[in-house]
Amino acid sequence: MLRGMAEFTDVRRLFETIWRPDPGGDPAPVELLAALAHTGNYVAGAYRDGRLVGASAGFLADPPGTTLHSHVTGTIEPGAGFALKVHQREWALERGLTRITWTFDPLVRRNAYFNLGKLAARATEYLPSFYGPVQDAINRGDETDRLLVEWPLDDPRVADAVHGSPPGCPVPPGTPVILGERVGLPARGRDGSSVLLVAIPDDIEALRRTDPLAARAWRRMFREALGGLLAEGGHVAGIHHRSHYVVERPSSREVR
Repeated sequence: MLRGMAEFTDVRRLFETIWRPDPGGDPAPVELLAALAHTGNYVAGAYRDGRLVGASAGFLADPPGTTLHSHVTGTIEPGAGFALKVHQREWALERGLTRITWTFDPLVRRNAYFNLGKLAARATEYLPSFYGPVQDAINRGDETDRLLVEWPLDDPRVADAVHGSPPGCPVPPGTPVILGERVGLPARGRDGSSVLLVAIPDDIEALRRTDPLAARAWRRMFREALGGLLAEGGHVAGIHHRSHYVVERPSSREVR
C-alpha cells in the first residue's frame, strides 16, 4: 500500500503518462490519493525492478461494510493490472468485504475481455455519459459511457479466474449478432433470439483519432444495442472470442 506524498506524486505522474490529460484534469490528484489512504481506503502500486508500473485507487462504498469501489487503475506493463486486481481482492477479503465494483469503457475491447473474461466480473449496469466530458488523450471527443461491473469475491468463478483459470463463454451455433462490424463501422444485425452478440470495435481509441465520426457512430449504436438490452433486463454472460459481448435476455435465463 502507498502512504507517502512522494509515492502519490509518482502515481500522478504515471497516470499523466497514460491519460495525458489537459491541465487540471488529473484522474487522481495527489491530494485525493493522500486523503483516500489516510482514511483507510485503497491506494496501491505495482512495481517492477523498483519502478512503478501500475497503480490503483478506490474507496469503501455502499452497502456499508461490503464493498470497495475501484475508482481508477492504470498500468504501463503487461501483467501489472492483473497483479493489482489480485492484490485488491486480497485486501478486500482481509477486511471482510464481499465485492469490488468498478467501471470501464465498454467499447475498449482489451478492457472488456480483461474485466469480464479474465477476471470473471459481472456487468450490472450501462451508464451513459457517466463522467461527462473528459479532456484527455484517451477520451477526448467521445462521450464517457461506462459499464459498471461487480466482482463477487467469494464466487468460485472469480477464485478460479485469479488462479489463472477464467471461465469460458460458449455460445450456441448461429447466435445472432444484433450489432456487428462492417468495414470498421457499426452495422445493425439480427434480433429475435434470447441470446445475442454485440460486437466491440477493434480499437476505439485509435478510431477516435483517425475517424471521429465513426467513433461517435460506434458510441451511439453500441449504447442503443447493449444499453438497450441491459435496460430491458438482459444480462452480459461474458465475452466471445474477445470481440463480442454475449447477452442473455431474461427468458433465456429463466428456462435454465
